[in-house]
Amino acid sequence: MHIPILVLTLILAAVFLGTAVPKLTGQAQMRERMDHLGVSPGLTRLLGVLELAAVAGLLLGLLWPPLGIAAAIGLALQMVGAVVYHARAKDPAPMTLTPVIFAVAAVALVVLHVLQG
Repeated sequence: MHIPILVLTLILAAVFLGTAVPKLTGQAQMRERMDHLGVSPGLTRLLGVLELAAVAGLLLGLLWPPLGIAAAIGLALQMVGAVVYHARAKDPAPMTLTPVIFAVAAVALVVLHVLQG
C-alpha cells in the first residue's frame, strides 16, 4: 500500500506546486484565469499559499501520515471551492471536471493513508 501512497502524493505535490507558484508570483496567464473566475488578487495569493502549504503537508505526510491526511483533506476542500467558482463562471464541463478529478485524487489519498494506518 505504500507505493500507491507515494505515487499519488508525488503526483498531487507536483501538480499543486505547479499551480501555487504562478498564483504566488502573479503570472499574467494565472491572473487572467483567476479574473475570469472572479477571484481577487489577494484571494489568488492566499490560494497559492494554501497550495504550497498542502504540498509541504503531503510530502511530510509520507513521514507522518496524519499531516498528509490533513493536507489532502484541505486540497479536496479547496477543489470543491474551485468547482463552485468554475460553475459560477459557466465554464465548460471539462474545465469544471479538472478540480473534481483532483478532489477525488486527494480523497483517494486520504483513504489510502487510513487503510495503511
